[in-house]
Amino acid sequence: MKIRQFIRVFASAMALLPLATGVSAQQRLSGSNASDSHEGHSHGKKVALAPSYAWKIMSPLGLREEATIDTLMLDYSRQSIPSLVSDAYATTGNLGAEGLNMIYEERLPMSDFFLRDAVEHWLPMGRKMKFYNTRIPMTLLSFNSSGGRETAQERLQATFSGNINAKAQVGALVDYLYSKGSYANQAAKNLSWGLSGSYIGDRYEFQGYYNHYNLVNKENGGITDMLYITDPAELQGGVSSIDPKSIPTRLTDAHTRITGNELLLNNRYKVGYWNEERDENDSIIHREYVAVSSFIYTLKFSSGKHLFIDDDVSELRDFFANTYLDNRQTRDRTTYWSLSNTVGVSLLEGFHKYAKFGLAAYITHEMRRYNQTPDTLDRTDPTLGLTPFPEGVENIDPRGTQQLAWVGGQLTKQRGSLLTYEATAQFGILGDAAGDVKVEGNVGTRFKVLGDSMEIRGFGGFRNEAAPYLMNNFVSNHFIWKNNFGKERTVDFGGMLNYRRTGTAIRIGVSNLQNHIYFGPDFLPVQHGGNVQVFSARLHQNFRVRNLHWDNTITYQTTSDSKVVPLPALSVYSNLYLLSHIATLKFQFGVDCDWYSSYYAPAYQPATASFANQQDMKLGNYPFLNVYANMKLKKARFYVMVSHVNQGLFGGTGYFSSPMYPLNPRRFQIGISVDFAN
Repeated sequence: MKIRQFIRVFASAMALLPLATGVSAQQRLSGSNASDSHEGHSHGKKVALAPSYAWKIMSPLGLREEATIDTLMLDYSRQSIPSLVSDAYATTGNLGAEGLNMIYEERLPMSDFFLRDAVEHWLPMGRKMKFYNTRIPMTLLSFNSSGGRETAQERLQATFSGNINAKAQVGALVDYLYSKGSYANQAAKNLSWGLSGSYIGDRYEFQGYYNHYNLVNKENGGITDMLYITDPAELQGGVSSIDPKSIPTRLTDAHTRITGNELLLNNRYKVGYWNEERDENDSIIHREYVAVSSFIYTLKFSSGKHLFIDDDVSELRDFFANTYLDNRQTRDRTTYWSLSNTVGVSLLEGFHKYAKFGLAAYITHEMRRYNQTPDTLDRTDPTLGLTPFPEGVENIDPRGTQQLAWVGGQLTKQRGSLLTYEATAQFGILGDAAGDVKVEGNVGTRFKVLGDSMEIRGFGGFRNEAAPYLMNNFVSNHFIWKNNFGKERTVDFGGMLNYRRTGTAIRIGVSNLQNHIYFGPDFLPVQHGGNVQVFSARLHQNFRVRNLHWDNTITYQTTSDSKVVPLPALSVYSNLYLLSHIATLKFQFGVDCDWYSSYYAPAYQPATASFANQQDMKLGNYPFLNVYANMKLKKARFYVMVSHVNQGLFGGTGYFSSPMYPLNPRRFQIGISVDFAN
């Protein structure tokens, strides 16, 4: 089904959705973010409904933290350019394809299933899930498009939330991205969808969701020669132009498919008492349930499957250094699932004037199961021409199971503006997790300075955790390893300051890494036995003169060993725009730019969907400019943009963020998003 046909079907389905009936205001969660208020009617009179709000849930016990409802016009056009993900992003180029965030403070640790880490940004994983209380049904429908027939790039996103009543709501999401890419053999087709629901009652609370994703990416291995971009005349006998689609690529018949599911069911039963207010006639005029403690049960199931397929025999021989299992074709298949159960008990914050914080304890059991590509051929047959297993590896069982358990505690204070904090400590007691320690926390305060609010927050953490299973045991047609990596130890600490009056935000952080695991130049995992320090400082500074705005983000990073943790020393995102309105039409006209200094950018390996350190080629020092116009009319926002507008005009020709993978050339892009308020 083409994406435009899908829009028509989806719009018809939205029209048939039953109206939800939120008739009274649910108590707002502490610190929640509100969007515009809505008005209803009762007996011919307008009745103001409480503001809509959104929240995310915090692991492992399901505490709620504020989130935003994405209806802002400002910078809407960034939905389809690299700066959407990061100010410094190593990527294979196409929207929806693999990438690695090179701003260290924003990078997530390696997961239990590293094969999907490079596309994590495009997945509806739990830390991104939002719940909404909108009083009246909300449907956010967005569509972005660019490119011609051969380079089409389209993305449809839809979010629905409706209240059954003041305490219960249901939600759904769809995200369909289809991009043929600007270069050959680069197409991506990503489909994600999910369902969610919540019930926030006096005694019982429930929050849950189910998400499914299916991502297919053609793997072209990069272009055959970077001169096709940097100096095409040298390769073409003086001809200085070339159609990007005609540039030859190193792979032509390979693709990756990543599928998976995530289910979370969080339940909380609260124990407390009824607080009643009575009038002079002893009649109850107000009754409120005051929760003192709660019992929590959370079930989480996650699964993932990675397929890498290549049927071109010559590519197997020329592109890959080793072929271990089959020299006729590659059919790598790695699957994973995880089931965890968490039981906890907590004393709730705020049930008494002296109860200034919440305190909880919990225990978690998790089972993980891995299945990898089996070795089915007779390796003693010399006619097969297979590469011998690496030294020290006789065989690897393609199946593996882990039984893990942790105990932990959580201390929180979410209410109040003077001081808020959160700290979680977790200790491993079973399986490979035995001896693991994970402690994370932050503390913040707000106070008035010159009539406006200044926020200061500090954070810190210590992790001593076992290496992921697949870093020690992995088998595929082109990569096999058997390691005995020790626990990784990380210490992080830092602070941030935010002052709205001057448009200033500062963040400073320090990390010390010991036994850090990364992919080396041969695309095999390596554990660095020493210590590596990473220092980062980030400044957000916004300027304004009447309707003219200039927003800037500058990030400085330094690492004590760039061969282990390579990072661009300086990254800049700058956005100059005019913000105004004509009658009810609001608009933002401007130009923005990404730039980061040159460094040894990581190389991409399609067979393992991973990025590896290299010391042969520096990339960076290239400005990526976009000219755009964002507009909003009532509940509709839309944009037009020319991305990479400076291509061929100024800045040079080195628009690569990963070796052999050029960024998209100049594109005209459009997008629209409508907030349907039923």
